[in-house]
Amino acid sequence: MGIFSAILGLFSCNAQSPDAAFRSVDVEEFAKVIADTAVVRLDVRTPEEYAEGHIDNAINIDVQNDSFEKKAVSTLPKDKTIALYCRSGRRSKNAAKILSANGYTVVELNSGYNGWKKSFN
Repeated sequence: MGIFSAILGLFSCNAQSPDAAFRSVDVEEFAKVIADTAVVRLDVRTPEEYAEGHIDNAINIDVQNDSFEKKAVSTLPKDKTIALYCRSGRRSKNAAKILSANGYTVVELNSGYNGWKKSFN
C-alpha cells in the first residue's frame, strides 16, 4: 500500500517537481495559510492590476519588473513565510522560484487572484 500511495502522490494535482522549493496550493489552503498574521502576503502583479483589487494586506512587487529580485530580497523578511499570487498562477510560480532560490519559505496560490475572487464572490 505504501508504494501505491507514493505513486498516487506523484500524480496528484498539487504535486511538486523534485526541484520545486515552494508549495503551490488551492484557494482553500491559501486562505488557511494567510489566516496566520505572521505570513507576508505578496501580490506579484503589475501596480495597475494591484490597484484594481488585491487580497487584503498584500504588498505589491511586480515580478515582471527587472528589479523584482533585488526589491523582494531587500523588502521581505526571510524569517516569515511568503504567500504570493498573481492573476492566474503563471507569474507567481516564477516569483516563487526566485524567492525560494533566495532562501525564502514560499506558498503560491495556484489559481491566482482570479481563482481567489471566484471562490469568495
